Amino acid sequence: MTRELELLKYGCAEIIPEDGLEQKLKLGRPLIIKLGADPTAPHLHLGHAVVLKKLRQFQDMGHKVIFVIGDYTAMIGDPSGRKETRKPLSEEQIKDSARTYIDQVIRVLEPQSGMVRFNSEWLSKLEGRDIVKLLAKFTVARVLERDDFTKRMKAEAPIYLHELLYVVFQAFDSVAIKADVEIGGTDQKFNFLAARELQKEMGMEPQVMMTMPILPGTDGVIKMSKSIGNTVDLLDEPTNMFGKLMSIPDSLIINYFQYAAFADPSIIQQATKDFEGGVVNPRDIKLMMAEKVVDIWHGEGAGKSCREEFLRVFSEHSLPSDIPDVALERDDYPIQIAKLLTKLELVPSTSEARRLVQSNAVKFDEELVDDPTKEIHEPKKPVLIKVGKRRYVRLVRRD
Repeated sequence: MTRELELLKYGCAEIIPEDGLEQKLKLGRPLIIKLGADPTAPHLHLGHAVVLKKLRQFQDMGHKVIFVIGDYTAMIGDPSGRKETRKPLSEEQIKDSARTYIDQVIRVLEPQSGMVRFNSEWLSKLEGRDIVKLLAKFTVARVLERDDFTKRMKAEAPIYLHELLYVVFQAFDSVAIKADVEIGGTDQKFNFLAARELQKEMGMEPQVMMTMPILPGTDGVIKMSKSIGNTVDLLDEPTNMFGKLMSIPDSLIINYFQYAAFADPSIIQQATKDFEGGVVNPRDIKLMMAEKVVDIWHGEGAGKSCREEFLRVFSEHSLPSDIPDVALERDDYPIQIAKLLTKLELVPSTSEARRLVQSNAVKFDEELVDDPTKEIHEPKKPVLIKVGKRRYVRLVRRD
């Protein structure tokens, strides 16, 4: 195995076919590497970075990466892993998220001509007869084999016809850009296999599919999801990012060393030995991991500063030194506490705010709040709001 192949295979969950990547590399030309993403939320997180870092390895070896933004398919919604139909996004929401996506992607990938494509370029041009021809390449039984659809049928939950189109359109993306390799999370396996089948049906050499492990969220239960509020976002401020990383369960430390800190195998091996041997406090190993991750996204030395601040705050039980002061418009008052937390961007959604309030995780002016409908009036003096263990805002009166 060549060093190039060894590096590209490292960290992958699965490659199909197993020898496919090796055969593609033997073609002796720059390969077209595809990553597709629907702009369903404006912020990318560390779960996305797992795949982006692998794409960068391909770039560094001279291959062409194409980041397909599914502006067209976002109006349908990827049913992967969904127990219910995803709500379609408006055109404006899609455009806003797409712009933010690109800004974040180029923090990892080297900008190249033609690197970012929108699948509306080719999907919006399909006429009715073209879509019928595409649909004829798939059977309903095959599409319904998807794990998420199977679960919905067992639960007698509805599956709408437009959702069946998602697989077909995403597969056509690979045909349109002539993808040699497609990379994504393990939850995309069905979509990738469908793309291989369609390419073969269209007389093309099928793409190799590479799946990367899904990084669990900070709760340690399920994958990172903005709607659940368990993400570490690429745009998080350094101290907030560090705090989130320190909140993960100890059982995820080694996983994050590999897929969030992208540490060398020797460092991962030593961290695993220290963790499993019990010779080093898990918190110290976690501190090292969090420092490395923050350095990646905020520059050398940022992680060390966050580490020192974190230890100061938690060892001295003092407040962070960078709590932001925020003033709302006077017309915003009175406002329910759950809506206030969302407006202050302390939580991703009002439903998450309600859950945290009911879990006794919110303090307003040093007092626990247990009623999400509690009305807040404009403060006469600065009031400290604390959510969980590490999120703070000081609510102040507007001048």
